Amino acid sequence: MKTAQRIDRIQPSITLEMTSKAAELRKSGVDVINLSVGEPDFDTPQNIKEAAYLAIKEGKTKYTAGSGIPELKDAIIKKLDRDNNLRFNKEEIIVSCGGKHTLYNACQVLFEKSDEVIIFSPYWVSFPDFVAVTGARPNIVPTVPEKRYEPNFNILKKAISDKTKGIIINSPSNPTGGVWSDEAIKETLEIAKKYNLWVFSDECYERLTYDQDFRSIATYDKENEKILTFQSCSKTYSMTGWRIGYTAGNSKIIKAMSKLQSQSTSCPTSISQYAAVEALSGNQSEIEKMKKKFKKRRDYMVKELNRIDGVSCENPGGAFYVFPCLKGLIKSNKISSAWDFCFDLLEKQSIASVPGQSFGAENNIRFSYAISSERLKLAIQRIHQILGRKNYMRPSVTLDRLIISKTKLKNQPQQLLKTETERWI
Repeated sequence: MKTAQRIDRIQPSITLEMTSKAAELRKSGVDVINLSVGEPDFDTPQNIKEAAYLAIKEGKTKYTAGSGIPELKDAIIKKLDRDNNLRFNKEEIIVSCGGKHTLYNACQVLFEKSDEVIIFSPYWVSFPDFVAVTGARPNIVPTVPEKRYEPNFNILKKAISDKTKGIIINSPSNPTGGVWSDEAIKETLEIAKKYNLWVFSDECYERLTYDQDFRSIATYDKENEKILTFQSCSKTYSMTGWRIGYTAGNSKIIKAMSKLQSQSTSCPTSISQYAAVEALSGNQSEIEKMKKKFKKRRDYMVKELNRIDGVSCENPGGAFYVFPCLKGLIKSNKISSAWDFCFDLLEKQSIASVPGQSFGAENNIRFSYAISSERLKLAIQRIHQILGRKNYMRPSVTLDRLIISKTKLKNQPQQLLKTETERWI
């Protein structure tokens, strides 16, 4: 049975695949250390859960307005003013079913066949697919690891054509944890304004920065109506499963997104919305506690990974990932590729991670440090153990079958990156 062509343009999410497989192995009795997970290991704060209990008790379980309840929009407006020095009205806010949904909606509303959209690599795995499913073409521009994974501006300028319609920015970044400097943001915005491009700013990790205060990209040019700000409750409040994200920006685009959403999801979950009001408006002390623990884990992971000969790991400024480069291990024939090493870790040492090729970086691997310090130490021990072998062995056929779309997932993103890099260098 043939499916619509748009489905062939997108790839399954390998991050969700790896998380699922880690859970399967754990159920079968394997002691899996899951470094693939993209969510905090902390519980949702109690005050937020109590707000959800109260919403259920009061019968707030029915359909809501498609773009979000007024109470939550008010809380978002106050939050954006308080934390980001940004001022919006209700017509400029939409609440959606998670940060992922907000970006998907915006792409559907703004991009179409013959358009091109700039995406910086390494990129979050869903960005190219959000663009591709609209019929537009993801235009991949490499970044500089030694400079916080900021753009190579010479390549960026060459990549822009009369077909370019938008740029997607993710700072702090998934998968790198990179946090752009003021200078990099300003230069990118100047280029975007010169070519009349939409700017998507994915800020779901805004509260998780460790070496500098976060500044929302829209604050650099408050008069620019072509900047859309995307934020979420998922990472900040450990509410990944509650599925609440929101977009702030141009009222016409917000109206179009609301129209689309009304015919797809009807509305975000009512109970989650009332819980999100408390998340944004209530006690924020749990965030700082979580942030301090993440920073300690980050420092440990970066230090230990850089002690391994052949591994180079930049110090990420935010999020909860490290993105070590394994090029030295590959050159010394210690491992055959970062992709195979990722699967070998799962099979031989029961460590779940995500190959960098899925993010457009074939020599890297993404580790999440959203697990306890004790488990991180055990993971480092296992990594040392596997690298202590004399010969690298490829994963078995059995392991290959763990990921249904392994070959397709492996080839597509990197081929995209290779094509675009060759085009503009």
